[in-house]
Amino acid sequence: MNRIDKDSLTELEFRVKWVSDEGAHTDTSLQLVNFWRDILPDAMYEGLIGAASGDQRVYRFSPGLWLPDYDVKRRYQLKREQFNQAMAEPRYGRFYPKGILQDLYHVFPENIQPVRCVGVDSETVDVDLNHPLAGRDVEITAVVHNVFKKPFDRGGQCKALMETILDGPGMQVRYNGKSTDFLTPDAFFRPDETSDAHFYKTPRRVTHIDERAIETISKLYEQILTPGMDLLDLMSSWRSHVPAAVSPCSLVGLGMNAEEMTDNPQLNKHIVHDLNEEPRLPFTDGSFDGVICTVSVEYMTRPIAVFDEVARILKPGGVFIHTFSNRWFPPKAINLWSELHEFERMGLVLDYFQRSGRFGKLETFSTRGWDRPETDKYYPELRQSDPVFAVWGRKTGQP
Repeated sequence: MNRIDKDSLTELEFRVKWVSDEGAHTDTSLQLVNFWRDILPDAMYEGLIGAASGDQRVYRFSPGLWLPDYDVKRRYQLKREQFNQAMAEPRYGRFYPKGILQDLYHVFPENIQPVRCVGVDSETVDVDLNHPLAGRDVEITAVVHNVFKKPFDRGGQCKALMETILDGPGMQVRYNGKSTDFLTPDAFFRPDETSDAHFYKTPRRVTHIDERAIETISKLYEQILTPGMDLLDLMSSWRSHVPAAVSPCSLVGLGMNAEEMTDNPQLNKHIVHDLNEEPRLPFTDGSFDGVICTVSVEYMTRPIAVFDEVARILKPGGVFIHTFSNRWFPPKAINLWSELHEFERMGLVLDYFQRSGRFGKLETFSTRGWDRPETDKYYPELRQSDPVFAVWGRKTGQP
């Protein structure tokens, strides 16, 4: 069995966990680490030397050397003209590439590092250049997957691992607890505003994500759902990805194409229903223990109404789970979706939950960096599996 030494090339899974006022958050990523070249915190490096496949180490970081503390000097008030409004309109809580800022020292147009708008009026724009996790405590678990002996080293990249694995986490939460300005007048328009019934009339029978991502979603459903539940598959299609271990008492599909749902072997029943035309769901109060929505939230044009309806048909404590990736039907996804950073999209779905006011115990999850299956039709053009993002919460209060 190979063990990590200073010359090892190692596949490491990093699980980043932290807590905000909104809820609990987990991000996982697979990284190929060169122990001779890449930079890790000293404690992490020393703790992993000698580890073998299957071993894991847990580290807790407070703001300081490896996690930035919050620095008020990295918050700037700019003149309105210093924000390139030809690229975007500044909105509270939203993230923009740093290169959108003009006449700011050490900022170049090519810089795509996200910065956050934290104040805006007719004359000024406030931006915060701090890392979204600045000032927070973070737990990182390093899981060893494979250890390789390198035949040689000839140059290559030098990765600062903390920067790599923390690139994105933190962007999904509100700034100082204030709602992000997501719900603009044009946010829920789509490139194709023709009838959804017409667009989805022809069965497609496609999976929007690769098999590795599907497996991740199925495992997540297995962790969150419990056997014997009555479940609703919202915006359903020909596959539901609910694992056999969940063994629901019933699984009802609600979607746009009857032929696709007829081909879904897991559904006990299906209903054709256009949520964008009529958000009210055709079920009585407290009908379900759980509702899942797989790679479809980006198509909702009236999401707040839908979330309210899901709360109505859930039993108290019932769970509502959204999973999605970075692939979708562009004509039918809302305009806002394509404008957002991947981690901001989790923030948008969190915002739907929070605006409803009917859900608690909110959580987010993301995973990225895994190998795409060689059997996938996009391999080898795409080497990495589709990322998976998830947001879920539980109904609070009475039926």
